[in-house]
Amino acid sequence: MIRFDYLVRKVIFAVITLAVVIVFNFLLFRILPGDPVKLLFRNPRLTRQAQEQIRVQFGLDKPIWLDTEALQSGDLEKAFDSQFTAYVRNLFQGNLGISFATRQDVGEVLGERVWRTVVLVFTGETLAIVIGVVVGLAAAWRRGTRLDTAALVLGLLTWALPTFFLGIILLILARGVLPSGGMVTPGYAAEGTVAYWLDVARHLILPTITLAVVSASGYMLIMRSSVVEVLAEDYILTAKAKGLSTAQILRDHALKNAMLPMITIIALTLGYTVGGAIQVETVFSWPGIGRLIYDSVAKQDYPVLQGAFLLLAISVILANLAADILYSVLDPRVKVN
Repeated sequence: MIRFDYLVRKVIFAVITLAVVIVFNFLLFRILPGDPVKLLFRNPRLTRQAQEQIRVQFGLDKPIWLDTEALQSGDLEKAFDSQFTAYVRNLFQGNLGISFATRQDVGEVLGERVWRTVVLVFTGETLAIVIGVVVGLAAAWRRGTRLDTAALVLGLLTWALPTFFLGIILLILARGVLPSGGMVTPGYAAEGTVAYWLDVARHLILPTITLAVVSASGYMLIMRSSVVEVLAEDYILTAKAKGLSTAQILRDHALKNAMLPMITIIALTLGYTVGGAIQVETVFSWPGIGRLIYDSVAKQDYPVLQGAFLLLAISVILANLAADILYSVLDPRVKVN
């Protein structure tokens, strides 16, 4: 069982991290150059009076943090009526703002895209974990052999490859064999049918392989190193002396203990995987959060960028919290720290 005080500490730390992210996310898009009103309404004929009315409508006439004049006069309600308090209040109400480019609610825009990125990242990460664990385990058991050397060379090579570069190479190699972009073939099948999802699966192959290859190399290197350390322990020697088979030693003794560092690495790698997903979705025109971020940067659609960055940050924080909890379940020594 997880100690209650340990769980509370981890949750409090996650909440503090989220609060820092919210403040940074708010500040980042207020220090960028450019007038948000002119970006929202790209009309050179917009009068100054109309611009002021728009600022009042969107709360841009308020101070960013605090109205010092109202604070000095004792009007606390007006003093704390700022852009930041409005942002936090809207955030807790689920209001992420309005897209400059499409005039849609940012929450709706992200909701249309997030599941596509989840599908891509989940399939890519699952494949990467399986490949990394299996190859790393085999390389550690056959340490010093040609298998180990080949795994190390290929792992270091693919780990050093930029994600977008590997994606382009796969596009060239699979040209004419697999779909080169998008999520579905336009007009191929009605949405929700078996043929539709099979078409989605075909479009998912190349981006999944790209993500999996880059992530699997890191998992393989960590897994190999962890298993090598575990195999040097006395209980492994005891297991060999008992006459246990190789499969039993690796499955029942080496793998369980070697997976502890992997849990942390998988959680930490999630952030890099999401960053890689931006490049992969751009290369393969996969209509997910990554592609949305790329398009929003080009269009200077700050509300969408702000919502997307917050969503990605929350996913990384939750992944790390889950890793801490799972680590404490697998390794009781963590609970006493």
